[in-house]
Amino acid sequence: MAYLTRKQLEDMSFKYLGENIKISEKASLYDPDQMVVGDNTRIDDFCVVSGKVSFGRNVHIAVFCNIAGGTEGIVFDDFSGLACGCHIFTQSDDYTGLALTNPTVPNKYKKITKGKVVIGRHSIVGTHSVIFPGVIFSEGCSLGAMSMLTKSTRISHKRVVHRVRL
Repeated sequence: MAYLTRKQLEDMSFKYLGENIKISEKASLYDPDQMVVGDNTRIDDFCVVSGKVSFGRNVHIAVFCNIAGGTEGIVFDDFSGLACGCHIFTQSDDYTGLALTNPTVPNKYKKITKGKVVIGRHSIVGTHSVIFPGVIFSEGCSLGAMSMLTKSTRISHKRVVHRVRL
């Protein structure tokens, strides 16, 4: 995989650009001036990243991911990541049939849901999963392959002890 050079990255005018960043030459980034990219972040081939997005430290985005930050924004906390083929949206049309859909239709005829998305520290999203607007994916969570997440997660902070019988 060929990565953009430091100079190429700097020329894109990111809002913030950390150290040791690896972004594939085959990734597409729109509105990099709205993006924060923390140290040791890696974005692989054929990813599309757009809008307001903040990558913490040691974040990995695998091939074929779509990260649509829009105006609401997506936050990837430290050590989080997406497996291949994931999609994250901060905006979605209403597909119930009660409004029109698609980007060519004026907003007054559409019903749009918007919401910031947060992927917590040490959290991983399994291959081909989809996350919808307004979801907070809590610290330390993992989402199985081909899942659809429409509501925020919570983690109990109770300590779990497993005993093994010998």
